[in-house]
Amino acid sequence: MTVRHFLTLNDLSDSELATIIERAVEMKALRKQHIENAPFPNHVLGMIFEKSSTRTRVSFEAGMAQLGGSSIFLSPRDTQLGRGEPIEDSARVISRMVDIIMIRTFEHEKIERFAQYSSVPVINALTDDYHPCQLLADIQTYVEHRGSPQGKTVTWVGDGNNMCHSYINAAAKCDFHLNIACPEGFDPDQALVSKNSDRVTIYRDPKEAVKGSDWVVTDVWASMGQEEEQKEREAKFAGYEVNHELMKLANKDAIFMHCLPAHRGEEVSGELLEDESISVVWDEAENRLHAQKALMEFLLNHRK
Repeated sequence: MTVRHFLTLNDLSDSELATIIERAVEMKALRKQHIENAPFPNHVLGMIFEKSSTRTRVSFEAGMAQLGGSSIFLSPRDTQLGRGEPIEDSARVISRMVDIIMIRTFEHEKIERFAQYSSVPVINALTDDYHPCQLLADIQTYVEHRGSPQGKTVTWVGDGNNMCHSYINAAAKCDFHLNIACPEGFDPDQALVSKNSDRVTIYRDPKEAVKGSDWVVTDVWASMGQEEEQKEREAKFAGYEVNHELMKLANKDAIFMHCLPAHRGEEVSGELLEDESISVVWDEAENRLHAQKALMEFLLNHRK
């Protein structure tokens, strides 16, 4: 039995990614029509959270229920992982009791080790290095609103963080060019940038980066675990707010995304976030549900 994991977008071929996005759109339509689609009765999703979450927990838990299964929420307080049990041991035990596992944690190396010893599919629901599930939702959202992102220009404004890294992978998978606007000292991983140098350009001026863009995206300036750096980061990222003035430099039909939660008045203006003629953040948030359902279906079907 082959076990497929989803730790980064690179775990999917280009065609598999396109198929999952297409299926996510289809599943969303079925949901809107109140057509039941529950192919996995009695299947159990194990949800391991070392970082807190709203969208990730609700979307995975609701998604597995809609697929006909159930979920178990596990925090460090609830498991031996929080008391120092080796990841390898936890992976081997938990994967014998559930059908699929999602993990939201800190070091990416942790999820790689867990997947190595798991007998069921493991999904990266966020690490410090990557957030591929969010990219599934973002790609789905662009496809729904504007069609294929192939050949488009996407601009990331902000920290070169886990979301930025996943956008670099998405640029290669979906064949778009990625502009990254970030202050010095906040660049994404240099090795990842170099590997994708043919489609990634680094800017220090957000205005230059956004010119001619079809899709603009940002994230909070201080991610989980960086709260003590908030004030320092606010100073470093001065001028990096995405607002109507900045979006005017993008293409006329450009759309704005944010993975949420948003800090209005910092990385994005409240006016832009609420302007549904440009901002698609609520569709983007909802699409976490549908994209992850399509992903779980894909991974579970590959176990058969």
